[in-house]
This record gives sequence, structure tokens and C-alpha cells, in this order.
Amino acid sequence: MGASIRARRCRRWPAAQNLAVCTFTAERCRIQSWSGFEVTDCAHELAEQIRAAETSGRPLRIRGGDTRSFLRCDASCDTEVLDVRPHQGVIAFEPAELVLTARGGTPLEEIESTLAEARQCLPFDPPRFAPGSTLGGAVASGLAGPSRPWHGSVRDAVLGVTLLDGRAASGHFGGQVMKNVAGYDVARLNAGAMGALGVLLDISLRVAPVPEQRMTRVLEVGLAEARARMTALARRPLPITGLAWEAGRLRVRLAGSEVGVAAAVAAVGGDACEENDSYWNDLRDVTLAFFAGEGPLWRLSLPVTAPQPDLAANWLLDWGGAQRWCRTDAPAETVLTAAKALGGHAMRQRPTPARSPLPPAMAGLQARIKAVFDPGGILNPGVLYPDLL
Repeated sequence: MGASIRARRCRRWPAAQNLAVCTFTAERCRIQSWSGFEVTDCAHELAEQIRAAETSGRPLRIRGGDTRSFLRCDASCDTEVLDVRPHQGVIAFEPAELVLTARGGTPLEEIESTLAEARQCLPFDPPRFAPGSTLGGAVASGLAGPSRPWHGSVRDAVLGVTLLDGRAASGHFGGQVMKNVAGYDVARLNAGAMGALGVLLDISLRVAPVPEQRMTRVLEVGLAEARARMTALARRPLPITGLAWEAGRLRVRLAGSEVGVAAAVAAVGGDACEENDSYWNDLRDVTLAFFAGEGPLWRLSLPVTAPQPDLAANWLLDWGGAQRWCRTDAPAETVLTAAKALGGHAMRQRPTPARSPLPPAMAGLQARIKAVFDPGGILNPGVLYPDLL
């Protein structure tokens, strides 16, 4: 493996059909080549469409793989689609420095393939809700997998971004190293913003080595005992990368050196898990049997030490108890109030999005930030909250 990969060949997407979308394709975009690889640069075409939307006042819905649209609170908003998929490709990968830079429209599969060649991975392990997920969508949604409490959030991995704002102005924030550089906070601010502040043209990320060994242990325990055990295990110096409880089974994922994992197995106890990686992948992608069906599905973010909400519900606990999935027919206001009372917040993912309202001070701050980057309110209006342009 060479010291660096300066670019990676990418696919070229045709224009989407039967939608009000941008009319350009990768064929119109500038092709950059290094060492025989190609990266498409469609920043100019994307800026043209934003400029036209700003003039007409018609809002834009930023779209990549369209695998996270169920998270949006603006499904009924009349918008034109801004398709970023033609703007794709790995720009630079420095395995020795654990840094990768890629276009926002690059498929996650391509990112992971590039990293796998150097036995590296994305530390936040983003969900793949469906084929076609893009890097920009993964960062913009801000969602991380089961290893988040130990490997960090999406925001923790973002080193820098090139952002195309609501005035069609391009700016670079942050860099390619983890230090206090100008714009670093702005780069991280876009993790979880759902594109409300601009189009993520390019993203630099901190990546991580793939562990030498992974193993999952299973303990048969009830919910109360599982919560106590998760708290106790999280306090110990063990190579834990996953703690989840469902239907009477506590799963503990261990990852690290062969010697370290073997020692941790002796400390954790339990039985070997036949599913191993498949269970954690299905948990990450929200495809376990627990998530199936048409009934309401809630995701609660709570302090690990918070007691269980007083709700008639079926539960699945992830992140050592900090993320609690809930199947309940309780009214939305009841769930939102229960989460707030315990110092957390809640989001309903099905059948329609609903989330805890922002405190007035926080709502005002978000509105002011939005006005700086998108004064016309044309980029993904209402995507996070219906009343936030």
C-alpha cells in the first residue's frame, strides 16, 4: 500500500428522472485526474442552481442517496431537488496520517472500499439504511453506529469541510489535522445539520485502524440487571465497542488485540454470540426484527444513569443505555415529555418524524446561524424543525 492515494475512480450518475432536479450530469462537470484516477467536480453547476433558486425564491432539497429522507420534518415542502451525487470521488487518502478527504456525493461503499485496502474504517460507523448512501448524507445526518460512546460521534471525526452556502458562495472550514484551526467549529457544526447550512462539497475525516479481532459475548439478563451491568462494564478498562440489550439478552462487543480481547472475554463472561458482526450491523442499520412493523418507533437519547421512562413500551437499549429505542402507542406528547423529564430528548422515526422542541434560546441561536449561511432560507427549509427556515 502506498503512502497516499490522491484520488479514486468514481461512477458517473445520470440525471434523476421524473423529478424537479438539476439538469446537469457528471458529464458536464470538470474531471480531475491524479495518477490515473478520476474525481468529478460539479461545484460550479451546483452553485448555478443555488444562485437560480435564490433569485426565484424557490427552495431546494439537497439530495444524495436519498436513504435518510424519513428523518426529514418537511416532507410536504414544495422544493426543487439539488442532486449532489455527480459531485463524487475520493480526493486524498493518507493511511499513515489516518485522514481521508472525499466529495460529498461519494457513495459510502466507495469510501469503505478505499479504507479497507489499508485495513482502516470510519470510526463512527454510519448507518446504511439502504444502498446508495453518500458520505455527505452520512455526515449531514450526524448518525453514528453502536460504537459511538467509545469511538466518538460523526462530529468528532470531521476535520474540515468545503461548504456551498445559500448564496452560492464556497468556503473551506477546518483542515486535515485535529487541532484548533480556523473554521474547525464551523466544519463540525455541519455534522447533524441535515444540509440546512449548505451543501457539503468536500469532507475531510479522521479514520481509524480496523481492530485485530472482534468478538461478542451474550448474557441472559433482564432489563434492570442489564442496565446495572452496562454501567459497571463501561467503567472498566475493557476494549468495549458495543453494549446493547434486547429481549432479555445483553450483548457486549469487544474489539482490539487478540490478547486484549481474550482477557476481556474472561472478565465479561457470558456465551459466544453466533451472529457477531451481523447483529451489530442490523442494529446500526435499524433492520433488526425489533424495528419491523408499522407501529410508532421512537429513539430516545438519555443520560446513561437516567431511569427507564414510565411508558408502556417494548425497549431496545444501545450505546450502553444512552440510546433507547422504544415501540409504544403512547401519545407523542407523552413520550416527548418523558424524555425531557429525564434530561434527554426523543425523536419519532415512524410513521412520521416528530422530535423534542428546542428551548427558546436554542431555537433563536439556530435561527441566527441559519440566517448567516442561508439568509434566503432556500436550503432544506424546515428539515430539522418545521418552523426553522
